[in-house]
Amino acid sequence: MPLKNINPTRTESWKKLQLHFEQIKDVTMKSLFQKDNTRKEKFTLSFDEFTLNYSKNRITEKTLSHLLNLASETELQDAIEKYFNGDKINETENRAVLHTALRNQNNNEIKVDGFDVMPEIKQTLLKIKSFSEAVISGSFKGYSNKKITDIVNIGIGGSDLGPKMVVESLQFYKNHLNTHFVSNIDGDHVSEILKNLNPETTLFIIVSKTFTTQETLTNAETIKKWFLKSATKNDIKHNFVAVSTNLSKVKEFGVAEENIFTMWNWVGGRYSLWSAVGLSISLAIGFKNFNDFLKGAFEMDNHFRKTPFEKNIPVVLALLSIWYNNFFNSESEVVIPYTQYLEKLAPFLQQLSMESNGKSVDRNGNKINYQTGNIIWGNTGTNVQHAFMQLVHQGTKLIPVDFIGFKQSLYGNEDHHKKLMANFYAQAEALYAGKTEEEVHLDMKFKGDTNKINQLLPFKVFEGNKPSNTILIKKLSPKNLGALIAIYEHKTFVQGVIWNINSFDQFGVELGKELANKMISTIS
Repeated sequence: MPLKNINPTRTESWKKLQLHFEQIKDVTMKSLFQKDNTRKEKFTLSFDEFTLNYSKNRITEKTLSHLLNLASETELQDAIEKYFNGDKINETENRAVLHTALRNQNNNEIKVDGFDVMPEIKQTLLKIKSFSEAVISGSFKGYSNKKITDIVNIGIGGSDLGPKMVVESLQFYKNHLNTHFVSNIDGDHVSEILKNLNPETTLFIIVSKTFTTQETLTNAETIKKWFLKSATKNDIKHNFVAVSTNLSKVKEFGVAEENIFTMWNWVGGRYSLWSAVGLSISLAIGFKNFNDFLKGAFEMDNHFRKTPFEKNIPVVLALLSIWYNNFFNSESEVVIPYTQYLEKLAPFLQQLSMESNGKSVDRNGNKINYQTGNIIWGNTGTNVQHAFMQLVHQGTKLIPVDFIGFKQSLYGNEDHHKKLMANFYAQAEALYAGKTEEEVHLDMKFKGDTNKINQLLPFKVFEGNKPSNTILIKKLSPKNLGALIAIYEHKTFVQGVIWNINSFDQFGVELGKELANKMISTIS
């Protein structure tokens, strides 16, 4: 069954939110904290090793109540069940949306078109496990019988961004294999990757659902030509594997049938890292860690599916995002992880959110007259404090922030970590509290800058009242990273349900491709 088509702006809760917004839009968070010394506890949620503190948002309990009613009126619970049960909620492509099945740890059936997909998923996981262990141990060898030292993932979009982000995020857990990613059709990119590789000891993974993606096939053919300078066509089967549904095209390329990993049309590209698309992850960190990664996402799936909305981390984050997007008219959100390991998280979330919810027609095909989608951007930790945080603190735009921090560092350098986390908490506090004229005046007077007070006072005032969430996690582990990604996947889903759009097609990606194909012959 498809999702129900409900225009959110015609619901009673949306109308109440509009009235409520007019009443609360100028209220400061400081005044809300002063009135209620239990505010932090009321607006804090916990799950396993995660804590979400969303008290520093421009909301009251009444705001949250109206937002929760909006979720109910737009039939979110019904949508969640259809999402997990394999209903064809991607209506434009007549597909189910079942990336959650890829990390399902239960023995329950999950059916698509009457067939249980779990046996095939488990079979593929076993194949990933045995292949990963063979390559890591050295029993799987290249064409000259040498052990594999390097892995090159050839893909683009979800076949690149997700695996690359996870491998880089979990490099603390990496084994001896060197992992590389080729995505851009820019020939300089692939040439830079190849120049330091040995064809005898490199394993290439071609990731393309249809095996027709221009960028991926162009890079694969270039790599194949490079490989054949020192090997034969018969050697391709030793050093190339593929993740695809197009078996005939893959075999035609030269990949051995036993080295082909399957994909399914009910897994969207940007949600596919949980599948064999994540083979490079399993190779980089080992199958046990890859399986822990899946478990973390599975546990977050259960939290999302079974927890009441008011205590549900992905739901609350989505509702807050809608509050700022549709009522404060904020257009962007910043994600700032306080760990250098998560440097690629923002680009990954850009695709996840912007490709999913960058839509201007609703599920009925009607033009939308309300704002959908968010511009997602960000970078890591204290780097951003010396870059774009000036705009967030003193610019003219209201930009909500997600701060992501970890209680423990991985290498145990307590001095560094204490300073890092001091900045993590300080940024959220600074956005919330700001700095008044009186505070600036006293500060400058104390420092002996009395002769500059009149000149500099306006420039040193911080308005404050800028919203943020702090997501605090025990430590960066495969399991916790899986859960973190699942939070943002489900947040994106909830937004799409409430906005009455299809989050799972991406026709906007296609037009540029079509025109590029037409223009190739015109470029000299």
